[in-house]
Amino acid sequence: MEKLNSMEEQANLRIVESLNIPNLPKPIQEMLSLASTPEEQDILLMSVLTAASACVPNIYFRYGPTGKKYYANLQTFVLAASASGKGIANLALDMMRVVDREYPMLIAGDSTLPAWYKALEEQGGCGYMHESEGSVITDIWKSDAANYNTALRKCAEHEAISRNRCKGSSEIECPRLSMLLTGTYNQYRALVPSVENGYFSRLLTLCIRETHPFNKRYVCAKTTQSAVPSLVGRQMLKTYEAFLNAGETEWSLTDAQKERLGEHLETEYTTLIGLLGENFHSAVVRMAIHIERIAMVLTAMREKPNPDPSLKGREILTCRDEDYEAAEMIGNKLLLHMASAFRLIDGDAIDLIPEVKPLDQRKILFEQLPNEFENKLLFNEAKTQGVSTRTATRWNDVWQEQGLVQKIKHGYYRKVG
Repeated sequence: MEKLNSMEEQANLRIVESLNIPNLPKPIQEMLSLASTPEEQDILLMSVLTAASACVPNIYFRYGPTGKKYYANLQTFVLAASASGKGIANLALDMMRVVDREYPMLIAGDSTLPAWYKALEEQGGCGYMHESEGSVITDIWKSDAANYNTALRKCAEHEAISRNRCKGSSEIECPRLSMLLTGTYNQYRALVPSVENGYFSRLLTLCIRETHPFNKRYVCAKTTQSAVPSLVGRQMLKTYEAFLNAGETEWSLTDAQKERLGEHLETEYTTLIGLLGENFHSAVVRMAIHIERIAMVLTAMREKPNPDPSLKGREILTCRDEDYEAAEMIGNKLLLHMASAFRLIDGDAIDLIPEVKPLDQRKILFEQLPNEFENKLLFNEAKTQGVSTRTATRWNDVWQEQGLVQKIKHGYYRKVG
């Protein structure tokens, strides 16, 4: 179970390799420079984004027909084998300690539910929880996993969390918790026991397998890496103070970006639901919220709200195209990661596990094509297998990059070998 993905499938899941790194905010670029493998890059990217989502208070977007407010807070689980390099996520914690010294926000993962609630309440319902030892979570939450699951799900939706005790009752009206956890499959399943559990679609999941030699873990390529998280932490402290002082600040996608997001998720919905079934529905639908949150964090790491007090509550920040494009790509890859977790999470529900994995389906499509083919034939064959034209085009690009297919002329291709 701990070998989550094949080597080839893991390569298809890589996130940072698909991004235009120079277009990312400088703090993210600086943190990514500390990674020595593609997997470490992905872990650092999601760790920094999740931590940074706690450093942009009061910024929100409106979603759905009711215009419900969603804040930036992300919750992420790095699901990986033992000794797979997930410990690099702790660099994001080093970054957050700089902010925490001025504005306390760290909440210990090694907490009972009452202690966790009290810490969150004392910090005004806002905080950041970072736990790299999944066993700590598993041991502490053994008897209260269901209640933790409910509390975290409410935090993801900013729904009120109430507590009633003999000494009185209290309520956190709008919890805003960012959380980064790393652990193995069994530790992940303790928190998300079923694909039908509502928390599955609200928790971003990054699936990583071990791919590096033993001695890789003992080679430090950056002699000054310990200074980078502190430097980035100071930058995030300035960002935190700017948004804290500005009060409520609305952020929004442009109309063109909203239309593109709808079209993008409709395509992914058709493909992934066809492969994984209706139980994956919520993960695709809620990815729209995750993508907007990621894009909002990227914007906030670049932009500062107007300090003019007369504009509080009226100024709207808009998303840059490069931030939307990065968020869409990250969301697209995270859907594939969540599909990997989906296939593992409910071992008793065999009917929920597809016989054909996305990677296997790509292989089948490739083998069905003749030695020479044109786009029309590719798309027709893909359609018979329930694969969208966009996905088939992306797979064909991968084949060309891997040297499996050679382009003869526009729209015509030849298999190599």
